[in-house]
Amino acid sequence: MPHGAALSTPPLTEPLRRERRRILHAVHDRVEEVAERAVEVMRAEIPSYALQGERFFEDVRDQVLEHYRMQLAALAGDRDIAAEDLVFSRAAAMRRARAGFALEDWISAFRVGRQVLWDALLGCAGTSAEAQQAALSLVTPLMRYVDYASTHAAQAYVEYQQHVVADADRERRDLLDQLLSGAAPTRGPLFAAAQAYGIGPRSPMMAVVAVCVGDTRTGDPASAEHGYAASASISVAGPWAGRTLVVVRHDEVVAVPVVRAGMNAEDICAHFEAVQRRLARDGTMLSMGISTIARGASDLPRAYQEARAALDLVPDGGGVAALPRLSPFDYLALRADDLARQLVDPRVRSLLEEDHRRGDTLADTIRAFAEADLNLRLAAERLRVHHNTAHYRLRRIEERTGRNPRRIADLLELLVALAIRDGATEGGDSQ
Repeated sequence: MPHGAALSTPPLTEPLRRERRRILHAVHDRVEEVAERAVEVMRAEIPSYALQGERFFEDVRDQVLEHYRMQLAALAGDRDIAAEDLVFSRAAAMRRARAGFALEDWISAFRVGRQVLWDALLGCAGTSAEAQQAALSLVTPLMRYVDYASTHAAQAYVEYQQHVVADADRERRDLLDQLLSGAAPTRGPLFAAAQAYGIGPRSPMMAVVAVCVGDTRTGDPASAEHGYAASASISVAGPWAGRTLVVVRHDEVVAVPVVRAGMNAEDICAHFEAVQRRLARDGTMLSMGISTIARGASDLPRAYQEARAALDLVPDGGGVAALPRLSPFDYLALRADDLARQLVDPRVRSLLEEDHRRGDTLADTIRAFAEADLNLRLAAERLRVHHNTAHYRLRRIEERTGRNPRRIADLLELLVALAIRDGATEGGDSQ
């Protein structure tokens, strides 16, 4: 029997030994019929198997026969089973993995094979008490063989998948490195990989850079595990067809989504924002920067630097900074340094800080007045206040700051001060 920890079984009487040999010989005589039955059940019960052709089932039938003959010999006490005896099974496991079968399907096939063989043993045993007892004595060694063989096959399956994943990771990293050098591959495996992601020399693309900033459930610092979780989530297609190149690179996750026909930059931004929110709910908090559109591979290095720069605009606690959603004015305000803040008139800064604590009534009025092209009546309508109320607010702003919102230069200064205040409030020290 298989090498390993022995499972004790009660000693058998000679009559029981004779019954066991009779049962095993009977099954051996019809083993090809039993194997055919196992293949039929696998075809019926395992959906991925049902889709295969006859060539595949010839391979399965050969595997089942090899296992059955080895089990019957071991059950008869004619031989022990060692790892080298299962090379054929490991090779089959790798073939299934290479063909894309799930590990659970492979294990299900072992389960079916075991059950069909057991049914055959019971059928050949007969109904006498002695025959039934002899059949039951086969349960433990049968289970030991199946456990031993399936464990070795599963190890081979997992080893193959690990090699495939490692090769795929290496290919993705190499592809990204070439794209970030400003050139799309034109031949070989990297060219095929680029095509699989819809990436060509002139494809419109964007760059997304994400870093893990913590675990929302435990507060622990980010780990490599979170990086791979983010990579897996980002890889899932969004509202468009096709795959997205995603690479865990150093301490960041880099994605290169292609802007396909019928899409725009906002579609990309909305998808990645949804990914960031979903990961945050699941415990992985990301800071994510999104570039503008790169017009081909030669423009992608610029987009990548944009995405990295956008990360500086994200608050310390994580979030998304999408450059396509920002105006030049917004971007410059968010990038304001300490010197820019110091240049804001103290009276303006004091008013805006006080107004923020009270609910931003005056800030909303400044924005509404600017968006209404200095039409106070229209601004009042949008604010849902009386015209006189809006007029009073503008007069109060002028009295407190010395800036008249009706003058373009003064209104622009108020808007800049407001944007700098909002940027500092949202970004904290990260600004």
